[in-house]
Amino acid sequence: MKTQIAHSKDFNKHDNADHPENAKRLQVMMREIQNASFYDKLDFFEPDLISEEALYSVHSDDMIQQVKDISSTGDSWIDMDTYVCKSDYETARKAAGGLLQISRNVLDGKADNGFALVRPPGHHATHERSMGFCLFNNAALTANELSKKGKQVLVFDCDAHHGNGTQYLFYDRYDIMYQSFHLYPYYPGTGPVEDVGEGDGEGYTINAPLSHGNGNEAVSQLLDEIFLPIARQFKPDLVIVSSGYDSHHLDPLGGLKLTSNFFGEIIAKLQNIQPKIVCTLEGGYNLDWIGKCLVSQLGQLISHPVVFDDTADENIAVKPVINKIRNELASYWKI
Repeated sequence: MKTQIAHSKDFNKHDNADHPENAKRLQVMMREIQNASFYDKLDFFEPDLISEEALYSVHSDDMIQQVKDISSTGDSWIDMDTYVCKSDYETARKAAGGLLQISRNVLDGKADNGFALVRPPGHHATHERSMGFCLFNNAALTANELSKKGKQVLVFDCDAHHGNGTQYLFYDRYDIMYQSFHLYPYYPGTGPVEDVGEGDGEGYTINAPLSHGNGNEAVSQLLDEIFLPIARQFKPDLVIVSSGYDSHHLDPLGGLKLTSNFFGEIIAKLQNIQPKIVCTLEGGYNLDWIGKCLVSQLGQLISHPVVFDDTADENIAVKPVINKIRNELASYWKI
């Protein structure tokens, strides 16, 4: 299998050493990949910048101009969580461009699957606001561009934090489905079961708000009983995985109990629906474990599974959430 990796040293330009979302994240992940037995089989490439036309079709003029202005002068902050470094307008466009390039290559048969190993992350960025460590919404930009070619896209979000930006950008769309499990209530405070979309998009947003301590078994039940049956009926042409590793049980900004090996299991389950999968990096802040979570997913993508010694005690109780989702979505899907 040909697994493409979008990566650039330019992503290290987006850096604030005192911030959890800093350049060390990609550095430790690259070291972990280089030590993996399948490293030589990965196809790395330097991504291009996403076009401004694509950028303006998702984000507002004022939002883009704010990033552009700060980026041209030097380091500053958009809000208490989100910083912009010099040249970040280009860096963030390159991050989005990498995911789009891989996705197009997978759909065109030039690659089997891939991973956009990019920064800054994206799933909190809305139409009008950069927020939550995110400048532009990488997954949304790619899904929107692919939809222009008539492709149906499933965005599956496994970050501990709900991807509010991705959800609301497609909240009234039926050609792009958003599925997310996430800690709730937690930042950014969105993602209850009742958020199922509106207008033509009713039923195409599926949220599974989890409790502190939910882990592998709880998410497995959600995948088997809710997410995968709905995805099978949706029939996506491509699956974009917003790979947030802050749902790992040792993450300092998390609260869920997933193990590193389970991230690969998520990919394996999604492959049963659609093998054309492209992941994009979102959160994950434990520098000892994010690389292993990444290798778990890459190993599954390249058909070379890797297993780490990693266990976690978890709270399995998730049936009330599953029953509530069924009640909300039974009129849209057979679940």
